[in-house]
Amino acid sequence: MLLQTVRPNIVQAIRAYRVEDLMQAAHEAGQHFLYANLSEAQSKQDVLDGIAQAFLFPAHFGKNLDALHDCMTDLVHKAGSQPGFVVVLEQLPDNVRFDREAREQLLDVFRDTADYWADRKVAFRCFYSFQ
Repeated sequence: MLLQTVRPNIVQAIRAYRVEDLMQAAHEAGQHFLYANLSEAQSKQDVLDGIAQAFLFPAHFGKNLDALHDCMTDLVHKAGSQPGFVVVLEQLPDNVRFDREAREQLLDVFRDTADYWADRKVAFRCFYSFQ
């Protein structure tokens, strides 16, 4: 099984993995598969909007990094026990409106989310790629 070769609670570049394989592995493991194709995003706001739409966040989502963290942790945790997560953020922007610092801030939210779920003994794997 693919997920056995990837340690839980990690945020890493997608590299050799294919989205379809990750989706299938999540399905086989009974875990949530969250996918956002961000190829149209150009700015931080575009990225947050794209994630919110793809992950079906509630209408009251604040569209900032703190709100993203809250939706990925507290909101989901309060919904009941969780089987695990495989998250794919495909085609993150790489431009002056979403530079390296903005990407690292976004990925830090997902790293903090991985730590949050690790504390609760729930696997959280996040894969990303750049445009």
